[in-house]
Amino acid sequence: MVIAINIKVTGKNELEENENFAFETVGRIIKLHPEHRFVLISENALNDRLTPSKKVINVAIGMQKKSAALRYLWYNIKIPAVLRKYKADVLISYDGIASLFTNVHQCVFINELAFIHQASSVKKDDLLFYKTFLRRSIKKSKTVITVSEFCKTDLIMQYKTTADKIEVVYEGINENFKEISYEEREQVKAKYTDGNEYFVYTGEIGSDKNLLNLLKAFSAFKKRQKSSMQLLIAGKRGWKYEEFFESVRLFKFKNDVKILKDLPTGELAKTTAAAYALVQPSLYESFATQPLEAMKSGVPVIASSTGALSEICGDAALYADTKNFKEIAVKMMLLFKDENLKKELIEKGKVRAEKFSWEITSDLIWKNVQKIIS
Repeated sequence: MVIAINIKVTGKNELEENENFAFETVGRIIKLHPEHRFVLISENALNDRLTPSKKVINVAIGMQKKSAALRYLWYNIKIPAVLRKYKADVLISYDGIASLFTNVHQCVFINELAFIHQASSVKKDDLLFYKTFLRRSIKKSKTVITVSEFCKTDLIMQYKTTADKIEVVYEGINENFKEISYEEREQVKAKYTDGNEYFVYTGEIGSDKNLLNLLKAFSAFKKRQKSSMQLLIAGKRGWKYEEFFESVRLFKFKNDVKILKDLPTGELAKTTAAAYALVQPSLYESFATQPLEAMKSGVPVIASSTGALSEICGDAALYADTKNFKEIAVKMMLLFKDENLKKELIEKGKVRAEKFSWEITSDLIWKNVQKIIS
């Protein structure tokens, strides 16, 4: 069988979050199924990590993100040409868009609908493109894979598609995230917070992640507790990053807030594992790996009660209505004062994290590919 994959991976050492899903699953599927031929369709040439044998071909067909016209060309002219050349039996697309002019069976991954729920944070060209083509892609595809029941329900409501067309496949957890020793924790705290305990947020840093409410909650916490607790915000620059950075500069407790941009994955994992707790305040997430990474690292989690986070975290997190910063602060204070609650969440979190792995994810994707062919 010839399996073509439109893969969102640049081949760089540090992957973007949306690329990691493809890298982790495609690599495992290729390794486990050497009896099949794989054609990896990408913008630029991939490195050897994803092309380990002669049965794996990488076809680089140029950039597709410059304009709507070039994207249309990519999906509906270039990809069908590749499918014909290599006589593909199935096409898997990791970026949610199907090729409209081919009879090859297709499976698309749709991980979120942020362009609907947070339209102001999406570029106008992207917004127009997804509004135009996502509905047609869902209709064209034989199977749609998404990352949570929350997102599945959203897709059904927005596009009136049938439930049996959409399969839920949860993401896994990066193996770099794990518990660290007391000595390592102290080293991380010495490096970033002068040895003080800290709350941490990890993820995209931008105005659409509700981080202003996290700052307000931290301010309320500091005023009430009079502690040396600090707040670390670690991740990659996101929408209106500069606007958020200016808010931090004007923040009353700015000396107790550190922004750590673009940490390598290994360092981010240590920073997570050394935290007092992770706070995830985002108002819209169809899936979030960061709470699971914290749980796997033995760190308790405070999460938003909206979106998919309660589905992902189960009973292993404290939940807050994060539209209200005071409620976030209450949960931060509760966790700070109740050591037994903290220990309970840590133990529940470890158990919860074990339910998510890239092996499970890859196996479920493969079962869906087989179902498409049959």
